[in-house]
Amino acid sequence: MTVPDTPNPPRGAALTSGLQAYSGARDEDDKALLRAAAELMRELGQAKAHIYWPDMLGSAVVGYAALAGAVLAGPLWLTIVLGIVSTFALYRALLFIHELTHLHRDALPGFRTTWNLLVGIPMLTPSFMYEDGHTIHHSRKRYGTPDDPEYLPLALMKPWSLPLFVLIALLAPVGLVLRYGVLAPLGLLIPPLRRLNWARFSTLAINPDYRRRPPDPQNKRRFILLETGAALWGIALIASIAIIGWRPLAVALAIFSAVAVLNQLRTLVAHLWENEGEPMSVTAQYLDTVNVPPPGFVAALWAPVGLRYHALHHLLPSLPYHALAEAHRRLSVHEGARETYGRAHYRGMTPLVGRIAGSTMRMRRSGPAQEGGRPDRDGPLERQPEQA
Repeated sequence: MTVPDTPNPPRGAALTSGLQAYSGARDEDDKALLRAAAELMRELGQAKAHIYWPDMLGSAVVGYAALAGAVLAGPLWLTIVLGIVSTFALYRALLFIHELTHLHRDALPGFRTTWNLLVGIPMLTPSFMYEDGHTIHHSRKRYGTPDDPEYLPLALMKPWSLPLFVLIALLAPVGLVLRYGVLAPLGLLIPPLRRLNWARFSTLAINPDYRRRPPDPQNKRRFILLETGAALWGIALIASIAIIGWRPLAVALAIFSAVAVLNQLRTLVAHLWENEGEPMSVTAQYLDTVNVPPPGFVAALWAPVGLRYHALHHLLPSLPYHALAEAHRRLSVHEGARETYGRAHYRGMTPLVGRIAGSTMRMRRSGPAQEGGRPDRDGPLERQPEQA
């Protein structure tokens, strides 16, 4: 997408004139920002098939080709290099699960099914593992509350919780093989296990207290088909050890573990995690979320498919990933919206990890029950200057 050097004044600027200034209260919205964002959605909201399909298919092809090369490679260094290539390519392909959750059912016909067949089932993360839970995460009333499966107040927890949060992702691929290859078949014989498997192990959640409800009738048949496909693939992976040996599965699990850790690191810095469970306004949710915009390019590797604009995504959940850069450009120069909009920008992963880790250390010293225990929302990290 070509961006002119000197942007025209945003069309939504006139719509925000005369609105009351945003006070910064956690239960109040910046109406100028929300109105400007809504205008962008009307202009940029169409998902473009010529971007989605090549991006997803190309990422999957490169990822699986590099994985096969890593399995077959002789020298250890070549296995490592191909494993790194496979990790980043499959990570990008996997993160289209986020787009699937927000795409309208009539947009991109066949894309959801193709993604599940090429990526979701082979990586044992079919799309139903994200669809319902992520919708709750975007609920105005439930974001950041105990009902949110994708939220933990990590900034208010013990310092050791952060490394544990990341390292536990190493076990995710093994857990998925057990969930689909062992627990799912056993659930056909043991109904209580089937219900437990659905409630506890069928959502990509970080909130350990979250329990998934039974699927609604509209999606039940599709979810059963996806779970059946993943279960058959999980059984095949376990059986492959007896047929082709342990190396292919071991290499694949190592790469999938690297993908899981990379995604967990991205999740760690996707929010500031400072909410203690109370409902928040949309603007407060935005300010609890993170953008890592250009000019840096490294964020495009660890937060691909538009996720470097995660805060902007919380403003406009249905905006296609390929439109986020243009929406960011316009909001950054929007006279009525740019001040609040710029407050969610950060320089990169390392400063964000440092901010959250520093918050946990302050909480340890002051204690969450004391009045000064809540971390300063501005924290030690300077905001990144706005990019035009």
